[in-house]
Amino acid sequence: MAPANAVEPATVLFGRKYVKRWFDLAGAAFGLTVLGPLFGLIALAVKLTSPGPVFFRQERIGQYGRPFLIYKFRTMVQEAPKLGPGITGFGDPRITQLGRLLRRAKLDELPNLINVFRGDMSFVGPRPDLPRFMSTLTLEQRLILQFRPGMTGPTQLRYIAEEELLSPVNIDEHYVENVLADKLASDLAYVTHWSFKEDMLLILYTPVALAYKVLGRVAGLFPYTRRPPPPPSGK
Repeated sequence: MAPANAVEPATVLFGRKYVKRWFDLAGAAFGLTVLGPLFGLIALAVKLTSPGPVFFRQERIGQYGRPFLIYKFRTMVQEAPKLGPGITGFGDPRITQLGRLLRRAKLDELPNLINVFRGDMSFVGPRPDLPRFMSTLTLEQRLILQFRPGMTGPTQLRYIAEEELLSPVNIDEHYVENVLADKLASDLAYVTHWSFKEDMLLILYTPVALAYKVLGRVAGLFPYTRRPPPPPSGK
């Protein structure tokens, strides 16, 4: 693995800074235009089925460690962040009935296209995480901050059914102890060996992974995505 202070070849640097961004900008503009009717239908369904705003916004850490607000369709009850942890686990009661359907197919993440168009995110990149987790990065791990976080990527696909992996009991501690280190290792491997060709392959593979998730067969495709054991009785 290349050290964090390694100098990138000029072709790789050009591809990462310009070709990748041009592709993101064109793809996001196309996606927002074509998917406009679907955005409208989902927004209407969210508004009609539960009180509260259509969009959920949350601070995440982006390229160069800069915070940004990520956009998603709201899938939880109003004021959900005040009613529980920032991470959602298996069976979280704050998730609405419509929200469970949207999350199952990852349709709640379609507004990430707004972030891609704005330059906060990329189609492919490290997964965007909460500030309190990103503040613990080592010097080597901070290499991932050279990239815009992605809507998809090897880490997002590996944990495409993350909620089923996380126990709702002491969820923050469980996340740090059992998931975060593996995610960071996956992100670091991606940025260290980045290529535009791999980005295209990951984009093409993402619908396949989503299909497995919707069909409930994701555990066979990604062995790290499995339901946690039930919490101890009485808790």
